[in-house]
Amino acid sequence: MDEHRIRELVADVRNERLPRRRFLHTMVAAGLTMPMAANLLSAVGVAHAQPKTPAVAPTRRGGGGQVRMLYWAAPTLLNPHLAVAPKDFESSQLFYEPLADIDTDGTVVPVLAAETPSVANGGVARDGMSVVWRLKRGLTWHDGRPFTADDVIFTWEYAADPATAATSAGSYQGIDRIDRIDDHTVKVVFKQPTPYWADAFCSAAGMVLPRHVFEPFRGDKSREAAANLRPVGTGPYRFVDFKPGDVLHAEINAAYHVANRPFFDTVELKGGGDPVSAARAVLQTGDYDYAWGVQVEDEILRRLEQSARGHIVIGRTANVDYIQLNQTDPWHEVDGERASAKTKHPFLTDPAVRSALALLVDRESIQTHLWARQADATANFMNRAPYVSPATRWEFSIDKANAILDAAGWKRGGDGIRAKDGIRLNVLFQSVNQPIRQKMQSIVKQACGRAGIDCELKSVVGSVYFSSDPGNLDTESHFYADLELSSKILRQPDPQAFMRAFCSWEVAQKANKWSGANSTRWRNEEYDRLWRAAETEMDPAKRAAQFIRMNDLVVQNVVVVPVLVRHATFAIANRVRGFDFSPFSGPLWRLAYWSRES
Repeated sequence: MDEHRIRELVADVRNERLPRRRFLHTMVAAGLTMPMAANLLSAVGVAHAQPKTPAVAPTRRGGGGQVRMLYWAAPTLLNPHLAVAPKDFESSQLFYEPLADIDTDGTVVPVLAAETPSVANGGVARDGMSVVWRLKRGLTWHDGRPFTADDVIFTWEYAADPATAATSAGSYQGIDRIDRIDDHTVKVVFKQPTPYWADAFCSAAGMVLPRHVFEPFRGDKSREAAANLRPVGTGPYRFVDFKPGDVLHAEINAAYHVANRPFFDTVELKGGGDPVSAARAVLQTGDYDYAWGVQVEDEILRRLEQSARGHIVIGRTANVDYIQLNQTDPWHEVDGERASAKTKHPFLTDPAVRSALALLVDRESIQTHLWARQADATANFMNRAPYVSPATRWEFSIDKANAILDAAGWKRGGDGIRAKDGIRLNVLFQSVNQPIRQKMQSIVKQACGRAGIDCELKSVVGSVYFSSDPGNLDTESHFYADLELSSKILRQPDPQAFMRAFCSWEVAQKANKWSGANSTRWRNEEYDRLWRAAETEMDPAKRAAQFIRMNDLVVQNVVVVPVLVRHATFAIANRVRGFDFSPFSGPLWRLAYWSRES
């Protein structure tokens, strides 16, 4: 991390855009000691949190009126186990809850569980073979039915069934069985030693579903459930109405299991529009209380913040923005599907073409001129310590890209576009129709043109691009293009689920309704062996080395081109209190604790 970046972070702490604790952890991850990081703040007069008048916690449930939220990529689904994008998962968080969430620092925090399992309390087996969850008592679903151990067991059965095609399936496949100890206690028994026992039932993959609602819709009937659009959960809010792609309304759950929560009586979650208009609606006009994913050029955000109705919150993450290269042929259909795993891409399987493309991504310009404080350039797919590879480097060089293509026999034609054996280097590069991402595409397109690669750009509306509809051919997971600008969210402190994205058995395809995590369709035996070995490796140092090697295989084979560690950016009204972003549980994980200053 360079001096300029450190000064920016210090300024963010001084201006209360970044919590002091988050700054200290970021500096430690970058290699500083905790005292050194604290001294940086001390030098500018913010060694300790500045005293504030504390926000008064609500003393009763409700009374806060309506909270209005904007999601420019509108939600289209309210089943968290079928969601493929944050917009759908986070909308589901109004209604559903996990056994435990994971906070900013990676600590497991009980939600539906009565306590966090540990070795000390007998919840976690020392050999990594089981974990016991003790559940809160007296909880009910929104329809009044009791919440019990049966619902926990059913959620595993539902998500782990391959026919369900759940996006959370990988988190449950390592479970051998779940023993029902009593109505409020379950013992999860793993197939093998499991170093990260908090994958299942925690955070994003952990939302518990009601057996009595979803039982008829297990397996291949999973997409037919009315509750996919009309949720019945245990969460702080109850379903009122939903127009997919437009607006969601919810009302307070009067029987919520946390005393004096939630504060707001109703929620309106409005979809559509674009990131700039969403940011403006909070920061400038004050029409909304919260806007999700305001990924806008930083210069625009700083200008909008001057209106002083709201402020920007940068949530530090290890999430990565990257360009993925299709390993299959997206233009020819085999057995009823394009980009079939039975095909090979006509030129992106050539190592020379992939290496050249890696050199044509100008990360410095993208980070400096577009994202600024919202992102950091990276050469790694995995960017969370201690799993960060020291072996990778990124470089932008059009001259080197040209030299590689020349040496590999890709010759320029009369129009300047390279070809070999009758195959032209024409690529379709797709992304979501977000202005800042379209500018990223344009920067890459310009460099490709100078290297003799014709690059056509395609943008898809967010509600379609991130859709889980298997019949929609323009989704990110179908990947019916040559290149694709994508993002990957690290939803657990542990990288096991995150790195599932390149496992051979996770190929997104017709058979799994394109819900597989591997949309590049890359397959590599060494990678698969490493991932399987890491599943059971109880030695933390050995396990970290396995993930670092996985990262290096993906980067060195140019399966993807990592571009940025892209942090989460939100617009929050100044009067809203209690917002607490967790990189693992999302921005709405503490929605029940939000309030508004009078």
